[in-house]
Amino acid sequence: MSLTPYAALSPDTILDSVASLGYTPDGRLVALNSYENRVYQVGLEDALPVIAKFYREGRWLDAAILEEHSFADELVSHDIPVVPPIANEHGATLHLHAGFRFSVYPRQSGRAPELESEENLGWIGRLVGRLHMVGDTRVFQHRPRLSIERFGYEPVRFVLDNDLVPEHVRHRYEEVTARVLEQSEQDFAAAGSLRFIRAHGDCHLGNILWADDGPHFVDLDDCMMAPAIQDLWMLLAGDRESMTTQLQWVLEGYTQFHDFDARELHLVEALRALRMIHYVAWLARRWDDPAFPAAFPWFGSSRYWEEHVEQLAEQSERLAEPPLPISL
Repeated sequence: MSLTPYAALSPDTILDSVASLGYTPDGRLVALNSYENRVYQVGLEDALPVIAKFYREGRWLDAAILEEHSFADELVSHDIPVVPPIANEHGATLHLHAGFRFSVYPRQSGRAPELESEENLGWIGRLVGRLHMVGDTRVFQHRPRLSIERFGYEPVRFVLDNDLVPEHVRHRYEEVTARVLEQSEQDFAAAGSLRFIRAHGDCHLGNILWADDGPHFVDLDDCMMAPAIQDLWMLLAGDRESMTTQLQWVLEGYTQFHDFDARELHLVEALRALRMIHYVAWLARRWDDPAFPAAFPWFGSSRYWEEHVEQLAEQSERLAEPPLPISL
């Protein structure tokens, strides 16, 4: 796998890729905020622009990408506002041009959601509940399954095996990550036998657009088998009291369409910890991609690692607290 997989993805290659599907690009090209893949708005002659997404080499097998596309189509068939890939005349949604796998999407306009109100959080809760109502009907065959091993232990091993942590911080990093992962194991055990469903997987505000008719999901690139709470905890922010109120509002909408197992409340801080650990290893794995040093210049310094370790130590304190006191 190339360490610089997008080196040959020139503007001409992007426009030619879209043109290979029968579109007529007008030369307008806008790079959108995406690092794992490359995503562009492509202007068309006598038509609305489309969004072209070029998949990172080696990240997903074709079967996994097509399973994501199929999930999007399934959600749309249930009137759930998700932006699906556009199929060509042969029904294909994944295409190949100049060595790049790509798909094309309609442009979805909208703005970042405002989550300060009970109404908006309830609306998003209903949206996630509807997604889970469909996601709970079958299982993914080719997408990942959320686990502490995949998102916790394996990233820590990668960081340590590649000597990424400065020597003066290494012991502290080993100690804190070991404690956080042990606490996460305890929280998963406290939650008991979990039900894994097809979930969005990366349900943060950047993947939700608020249009005139309400919220829309715009990216299912990280969809996976996961407990329902994986698509809810990232909607929460602030102190413990604020998150309790926010989650209560979300669940009031969510439970109109899908049951929620209160035992999953044990996982909120464990999942946050896993995301913190996994994120660092993700940045390190992508560092040879020129887009990453440009976008994350602060990564890798001694100060960065010192702050990361302290944030994990603070997360360990949150893991020691009881679950959010939600009444269902």
